[in-house]
Formats: sequence, structure tokens, C-alpha cells
Amino acid sequence: MALSLAEIVILCLIADWVFKALKLPGLIGMLFVGAALGPAALGLIDPALLSIGADLRGIALIVILLRAGLELSRVTLNRVGARALLLAFLPAAFEAAAVTALGPAFLGLSYLESAILGCVLGAVSPAVVVPMMVKMNQERRGVAKGIPTLVLAGASVDDVTVIVAFSVILGVYTGDTVNIAWKLAGIPLSIASGVAAGLAIGALLWRLFERLNPRATKRALAILAVSIALVQAEHWLGARNLPFAALLAVMAIGFIILERREPMAHELSAKFGKIWVFAEIVLFSMVGAQVNFKAAADAGLRGIALILIALAVRSVGTWLSVLGSGLNAKERLFVVISYLPKATVQAAIGSAPLAAMAAAGMATGPGETILAVAVMSILLTAPAGALAIAWAGRRLLTVDADPAGAQARAAARESDALVDDEDR
Repeated sequence: MALSLAEIVILCLIADWVFKALKLPGLIGMLFVGAALGPAALGLIDPALLSIGADLRGIALIVILLRAGLELSRVTLNRVGARALLLAFLPAAFEAAAVTALGPAFLGLSYLESAILGCVLGAVSPAVVVPMMVKMNQERRGVAKGIPTLVLAGASVDDVTVIVAFSVILGVYTGDTVNIAWKLAGIPLSIASGVAAGLAIGALLWRLFERLNPRATKRALAILAVSIALVQAEHWLGARNLPFAALLAVMAIGFIILERREPMAHELSAKFGKIWVFAEIVLFSMVGAQVNFKAAADAGLRGIALILIALAVRSVGTWLSVLGSGLNAKERLFVVISYLPKATVQAAIGSAPLAAMAAAGMATGPGETILAVAVMSILLTAPAGALAIAWAGRRLLTVDADPAGAQARAAARESDALVDDEDR
């Protein structure tokens, strides 16, 4: 396993350098490395590493969400909150409705099976979107109008909504006893409980850091460990039908630290930026390794056509969500593009319908079709979406000045460098 990890790191570093030299996002190269080395292609990744791939992806996603939380300004969040809620529901609803309506004609699925596929496809990928928005924040692109924060907040809640809807429809389809009212109530409850827990834990950690004054590296590790525990708590609570959105809690930890002490937040963000160098490789190579080329090929041209039509309908929902928000046409187009990539959620739940149908003794053909289209959506939208977001950020967003913030970040970097010297 160690050798496989070393191979992935070396090849991803090379791919990152090559793609950036070509003015392309390095994560595209990492996705390709993972797909090429994965079981569907060369099969060079140790099965032991693949077996813990979901955990590794989860930890990497936590790292970038912590960085995102440490960049979430309360003022900006208050300004974009209402639009973020629309983005959390409307685009996914438009896409899922389109897939539900067209699935029978394009793929021969029933309307209920098409609705399951619509939920699988409806989620935007935090693995692609969050790193890109963090980058936009760092480059000060669109920050005056809170555009990166708007996309970050909306995308985070979008996943909660889609996964709850998916579990309800799949339960109904397989004949499980599902309390639909409780499941639907679980959407706002999971958001509220996640945010509340994150704010409380973040405030507690801040007080401990103020009293004990550990080094920045130890603070970062403590926050990371607590965040991993929160994600595990979500699984435990979910098994007992108790709603809790751990990823929102993770972001809330960073948010409250930024609110209470901004220099500490910038210092921690710099630390997580260093951890992200490795975490990014793990995240995108493991996502790439999930790609099943045979399943994608089985989707065929009709599957591709359905994905593209659904994305067009989704884009209408995204555009409507930001009408009247004060964004100009170019900025609204950037938000639309940012809401296209699929990867993390599709890789996580794409095979769940197939497994559920097999466990219920039902025909598995529809589950295989759903998996194939989910995989094809990753192949079509993850690399192209990352490339499109990078292009759109450069062409459609303005770079805003922030002298005060720049000074704070520079001070944090200087403090971080001094701590590194002490560590050495």
C-alpha cells in the first residue's frame, strides 16, 4: 500500500506541474492519474489502498472544507444567505425533474427509477467546487459581491438536500418503511444541528487555544481530528434516523474561529493550505480511481444526451436563483458554470441503488443503468467543470482590492514561517 501511495504522489505531482504549465487546473491531471491507475484501467493501485479510499477522500474533503470555513466572513455570508438557500434547492430540483421526466424515454427506466437517477445526478461536487472557490477567494475574484462564498454555502447545503431526497425515493422504491415526513423535516434539522454543533465546538476550541496557546500546527491537527469525529458521528446518528450535517459543522468551526479571532483563522488557514498539498492528491486520485470505464460506456449516447440536457435545465435553475441578486450577467454565468461539476456524491451513492435492488431481490438492470450514467456524469463534468470554472474565474470575475485582508494574511504567513522555524 505504501508503494502505491508513493506512486500516486509522484505521478500526481508531475501531472499537476504539466497541467498547470498548460494553463489547466492541476486537479484534472490528478483525476486522470487516479483513473489510469485504478482497477478499471491499469489496476496498479493496491486493493488495500482502495479499500480505505472512501476514508481518505473524506479526510481530504474535511481539510478543504475547514479552509473554506476559515474564509467565510459573517458580513459576506449575511449578504448572500438568501441566495445561497435558493442555490441549495432550485438547481438540483430542476435537474432531478428533467431526469425524472426524460429517463423513461431515454433509458427505459420507470419514473420512480428516473427520480432515483435524478437525485444521484442532482448534487454538485464539493470535491471540485470547494477548492476552486477557495482559490477564487485567495485571488480576490468576485469577493466584493461575495460570489465564492455564495457558491460555497449553496453547494454545501445542496448535497444535504439531494442525499435526503435520494434516501426517501430509494426507500419507497425498494419497499422499505420510510417516514417521509420525518425524512423531509430532516433537511432543515440536519442543517440546523450541523451548524449549531460546529459553532459550539468551534467556540470551545477557540477558548482552549486562547488559554493553552498551542502552536499553530497542533491547533490545526486538533481541529482536523475533531472534524473527523464529527463525520463519524453523522454516520452513527444517521443509522438512528437522527439528522445531522457534519460537513456544515466542519465549515462552521472555521467560521466561528474567524469571527472570534481573525489572525488565528488566517494562521490556521495557512497550515491547512500546506496539508492540502497532500490531501488534494489523495482526494482527486481516489475520485479518479472510482471511475468505471465499462459502466460509463454502457450508458451510451442516450445517457450522455440525458446528462447534457439535464445540465442545461439545471443551469436555468441556477440562473433563476441569482436573478435580482445584484450580480451582472457575467457573474451570474460564473455561478452557473460553478454548479456543473459532478464527482464526489455521484461516486459515493451511484452504486447504492444497485446494491439496494440486489438486497431486495429485485431486478438489478435499472441499478446498473443508474450506476453507468452516474459514472459517465463524473467523466463528462469533473475535468471539464474544473477547467470551465478556472476559465470563468479569469474571464468573468473582477479582482477586488483588500488591503486590510492582505495585511492580515501576510502577518499570518510571517507568524507561520516563524513557527515553522521553531519546529525545525
